[in-house]
Amino acid sequence: MEEGARRSSSSGNPGPFFRELGRGFAYYNKHLGRLQQNLRDTKNFFRDIKHTYREQESDAGGDEIGQLQCIAFPRQEEEYLKLTVRCRPCIFILGQNCNARGRVTNSLLGDPLLPIGTHCNPDTCKRRRIRFRHGKQTLVSLALPEQYELVHQLVAHQGKWDTIPQEDLEVPEDEEDPAHRMAELEVTLPHHLLQDVDIVVSPCRGSQSVTTTMEDYVDHVQSVIVYAVSEEALIPEDQDELTDIKTKYKLPVFFIRTSSSKDKLIGAPEGGRSALYEQLMHLGYLKKGLCNCGAAGSGSPAPSILVEQFEKLRQLSSFSRQVLQMHLVDAAMVLNMVHSRCLDLFINKAFDMRRDLQITPKRLEYTRQKESELFESLMKISDRKQEELKDMIVETLNSMREQLLEDAANMAFKDIAIPQNGEPIGTQEVKACIFQIKELIISRLNQAVVNKLISSVDYLRESFVGTLERCLRSLERSQQESSTHVTSNHLKQILNAAYHVEVTFNSGSTVTRMVWEQIVQIIQRISWVSPPAITPEWKRKVAQDAIESLSASKLAKSICSQFCKRLKSSHEAFAASLKQLEVGHSGRLEKTEDLWLRVRKDHAPRLARLSLESRSLQDVLLHGKPRLGRELGRGQYGVVYLCDSWGGHFPCALKSVVPPDEKHWNDLALEFHYMRSLPKHERLVDLHGSVIDYKYGGGSSIAVLLIMERLHRDLYAGLKAGLTLETRLQIALDVVEGIRFLHSQGLVHRDIKLKNVLLDKKNRAKITDLGFCKPEAMMSGSIVGTPIHMAPELFSGKYNNVIRPILKN
Repeated sequence: MEEGARRSSSSGNPGPFFRELGRGFAYYNKHLGRLQQNLRDTKNFFRDIKHTYREQESDAGGDEIGQLQCIAFPRQEEEYLKLTVRCRPCIFILGQNCNARGRVTNSLLGDPLLPIGTHCNPDTCKRRRIRFRHGKQTLVSLALPEQYELVHQLVAHQGKWDTIPQEDLEVPEDEEDPAHRMAELEVTLPHHLLQDVDIVVSPCRGSQSVTTTMEDYVDHVQSVIVYAVSEEALIPEDQDELTDIKTKYKLPVFFIRTSSSKDKLIGAPEGGRSALYEQLMHLGYLKKGLCNCGAAGSGSPAPSILVEQFEKLRQLSSFSRQVLQMHLVDAAMVLNMVHSRCLDLFINKAFDMRRDLQITPKRLEYTRQKESELFESLMKISDRKQEELKDMIVETLNSMREQLLEDAANMAFKDIAIPQNGEPIGTQEVKACIFQIKELIISRLNQAVVNKLISSVDYLRESFVGTLERCLRSLERSQQESSTHVTSNHLKQILNAAYHVEVTFNSGSTVTRMVWEQIVQIIQRISWVSPPAITPEWKRKVAQDAIESLSASKLAKSICSQFCKRLKSSHEAFAASLKQLEVGHSGRLEKTEDLWLRVRKDHAPRLARLSLESRSLQDVLLHGKPRLGRELGRGQYGVVYLCDSWGGHFPCALKSVVPPDEKHWNDLALEFHYMRSLPKHERLVDLHGSVIDYKYGGGSSIAVLLIMERLHRDLYAGLKAGLTLETRLQIALDVVEGIRFLHSQGLVHRDIKLKNVLLDKKNRAKITDLGFCKPEAMMSGSIVGTPIHMAPELFSGKYNNVIRPILKN
């Protein structure tokens, strides 16, 4: 279609207000870009984690892979951050009527684009919603919001224009097409401001409610709400409208009066606030005690403000910056919480893996040693118990002889018909009766002997087997391969067979066979001329002959022999099973060590760097970039400057570090994480925050600025100036207190020296520079620190929590 053209305007050469407003949105977009990059890197990191451990899951086994796979981007946080980084800033211009909204819009764009001056009844006005967007040329069209452009001939298409024709702004009364009635007027302009922000002008209530307008946009843009007031006060409909906005969206609003400063404000009490101010106070938009000039405290959410002179519309620049900054700070804070939470999980998992690597071999060795001690102890018991068993068997038989004979005489046979008149029975029935008498004697004798034997090894079972079984259960839990379950179960069965002797003896397999063989010999020696009558006397006689024919010495020797045989067999089976278990753990520990190295060298440092970037973004948005003062000192990896104040802290010290490579980036990022995660302690120097300077020194270097507590001097300077013995002892106690606190948090400093101990004006000491500070689980064994201050054993790479003196005479 043929498009109309606009006459030249001032939009190509924006004035100071437009430049300031544009810089605010450009500032937002710059930091939004850094947030977007960090979010992309974070998503790539979690995707790499998931992909890596999915590939290793079948090979690695173990619990480590499953736990690390659970380290993922929380869905709710991810969706919130996606929405935040995709949203483009948008200024919503609301107001009491079309004239008020038009005046604000024209002032923002520097052109009389919207007609003003005509009478407008908000309840009957049919003006369309208007959206201003950036484009290479000026175009006016009708479009459904976020959908498509409608084919429609507009008045603006017919010729040159400065102000959008009134006919194009209004919905015709006779318009029947629902799409054309709902369409908004979309205006694209080559305007500098619109490069970074869209402007949406709401229609009057008669055409569409404000909440409907915002519902179409609020989930897709970062909203900056301007409410134009042209009258002395709000009418009830305005108040209802503002109440709905506050209830549904809870967003700050920039209220601007469009009347001239020369106009008299009616309704303002003498020496007090205007009626409009009181109304906004009542609606909850304004609060007592807050500045009404648009300034918000550092780190505070942007409040709603009221500007009662239209000439001060420039305050919209600071208001917009605060509102957009609030969104960025919230997003950076959420992202940093995800980083910190997952980084803590990685570090805790590194602790678990390091402990597993250290303790599993010790558990295997302990199991082997305890089983050997138990085996030797039981063998010694077997050797010295033979004579005791013989005497015990004789004593047992003598003590229970009368009872056995009496029980045998009164015994009622099972499944055998005994004549009541004393008549003899057949040979088969006699043998069955003798068998039952035998079973009575065997069971009684077996139980008595076994009970006495068990009591002699019970103390061994309590002192050895209980601990051994607990150790085996621990090894079983840490070995996840399917074959290991079989091995562990077999080990427990071997323990039961070898050492739970009541099971072996209660089965009666050895004693029963021996006793039965001797009783068979007794039966074979008994000769009958005719089958006997089954009387109590006969049963007593059979039992008497069976008892007297038992050999106590043979029984004792056989019991001990069988006991030793079972012990040796169980010992050998146990050793073989333990070897199999050890081989399985050896393979698992190799994978665990590889995983531990990957967590320590790759995953944790990579995530720590993302955490440093997200927290630094949050700090620079809240407090700005610190100003470097005079140089205070230099170290191996950075320069320390004075910083007068930053983030409400003063004075401060600023440590500037330019990491030369990835390793130093990782070390610095982990140092930052450890310092930020530590609770505040009076013996540690406070870290206030960090800022990443992407153009350090005016060049292309990237530096990390760590803003810390400023103290008086370091210990080296203090010793050169002279310190009394009492002061030195107090400093030593302070240093030890700080080191012990670090150890209580699982950290080892590894670079305690004079320059890393700072003194306040009262010569109380605080530890600084946690660059080499790490948890033991994250240490690689490499030698770090300052050689002159290092203990000799540290040159082997074995750092521990032993505290050595650093003060010398």
